[in-house]
Amino acid sequence: MPDTVDFTRVSRRASSFTESVIREMTRHATLHDAVNLAQGFPDFPCPPELKEAAKTAIDRDINQYAITWGARDFREAIAAKTASFHPTWRVDPETEVTVTCGATEGMIAAMLALVDPGDEVIVFEPFYENYGPDAILSGAIPRYVTLREPDWRIDADELQAAFGPRTRAIILNSPHNPTGKVFSRTELELIAGLAQEHDALVLTDDIYEHIVYAGEHIPMATMPGMAERTVSVNSLSKTYSVTGWRVGWVVAPAALTSAIRKVHDFLTVGAAAPLQAAGAVALTLPDAYYATLGAEYLRRRDLLVPALESAGLRPFVPDGAYYVMADISGVTDEDDVTFARRLTAGPGVASVPGSSFYSRPELGRTKVRFAFPKRDETLAAAAHRLRDLPSSAQGSPTSTVR
Repeated sequence: MPDTVDFTRVSRRASSFTESVIREMTRHATLHDAVNLAQGFPDFPCPPELKEAAKTAIDRDINQYAITWGARDFREAIAAKTASFHPTWRVDPETEVTVTCGATEGMIAAMLALVDPGDEVIVFEPFYENYGPDAILSGAIPRYVTLREPDWRIDADELQAAFGPRTRAIILNSPHNPTGKVFSRTELELIAGLAQEHDALVLTDDIYEHIVYAGEHIPMATMPGMAERTVSVNSLSKTYSVTGWRVGWVVAPAALTSAIRKVHDFLTVGAAAPLQAAGAVALTLPDAYYATLGAEYLRRRDLLVPALESAGLRPFVPDGAYYVMADISGVTDEDDVTFARRLTAGPGVASVPGSSFYSRPELGRTKVRFAFPKRDETLAAAAHRLRDLPSSAQGSPTSTVR
């Protein structure tokens, strides 16, 4: 036996990635009393119907465990809403739906259930920061494919080269965080064809499906030949402005769902029962709700983008989701982390350093991400503070990327 034991040792997996930079920037925003455009949560109320439904569920004593993989009425509501918006996509609520503690748990549960150590998982970058750690925690090897500016297009040759005999899955997020890209049908056909050629799964993160300004959200499961190899992750969080409820779901073929349910059971047992009851109400909101949601976020986008331009930044105008990536090279020669911290401290607007969305940090050194699921007065306060943005370098003229 060794003379001493290092009780501070941590696993190699935990040592291979950092804490969430997004959540870290929220802490900096709180420290400096900054306007928080870093973390993507609304600062306005959710629909009143949801609050009433949650309170009613608690009053009805729906406070104990639901069925591990989700309360029946909620799973049935998920299947019904899916069929309503996508009539060719029929989901069996008994065998193909797993309710999870948010989309975050849904993705890691699916990865742990379906990916073996040594498998490869393809991830588009810039990426939502959880995907790489999810692959690593599953023992998989992430293979990164870079979306090309200014329209964040797929390089077909690079994507094809990323597929190989060890490819188990590819992760697709459309509309895309952090860029706001909405993948086109042609791009989805490219991904679907390669997935079928290499017998790979497609794990889709669809939480921004109703926040689209240009193009359309096309679920991968509705593409020819893809229903049997698509795992779709979704959540109440962004569509219904309840990011703190942590209620999501995974839709997958029955054989895959069986494995996902087992992993989910031992990860979290189940999502909050009264909030699942409220979720069943949320999923019955009329179509007009989703139209208004998209229109309101488009209006917010068009408040933030000019403010960023006026501050000398170069925003990439998003086609969906509720984030704006912006190039900072016109106002500073600092790296993204230094700039984001300075911006948070004074004039007091929090963003997320672009390097946190890339496997190679240098690709994001001239970018930061802003979130706009905020009240008008919050965005106005951010715009006012951005006018006082001090420049640390002589910048070039601003231009917006559309």
